[in-house]
Amino acid sequence: QVQLVESGGGLVQAGGSLRLSCAASGRTFSTYGVGWFRQAPGKEREFVAGISYTGRYTRYTDSVKGRFTISRNNANNTANLQMNNLKFEDTAVYYCATDRAGRYDGRSDQYDYWGQGTQVTVYS
Repeated sequence: QVQLVESGGGLVQAGGSLRLSCAASGRTFSTYGVGWFRQAPGKEREFVAGISYTGRYTRYTDSVKGRFTISRNNANNTANLQMNNLKFEDTAVYYCATDRAGRYDGRSDQYDYWGQGTQVTVYS
């Protein structure tokens, strides 16, 4: 069993930055793929970014490319999402998730464990 706890959300003006963190329990985190998803009010959950278990490979949804950076530190069981140049449409609850099979793509049904989410609100 893996428990995930997100932190770092908050209220930020458009153009600003936030850094989200995902802390994982358990000794197998380093073998899992990690994904960040978000869900805005009235919308479906969507994939934001994913990272391979080594951290070598990443992928992003088009709307965040060049603004968001996903990273991980397997030594301390954390994954991060650096978000720069935030836009109003980035407002959502952000979730991290892990995939025991090591996948890190956009299919949310592949992920085994999910955090409770952290709210990001961008105002203009």
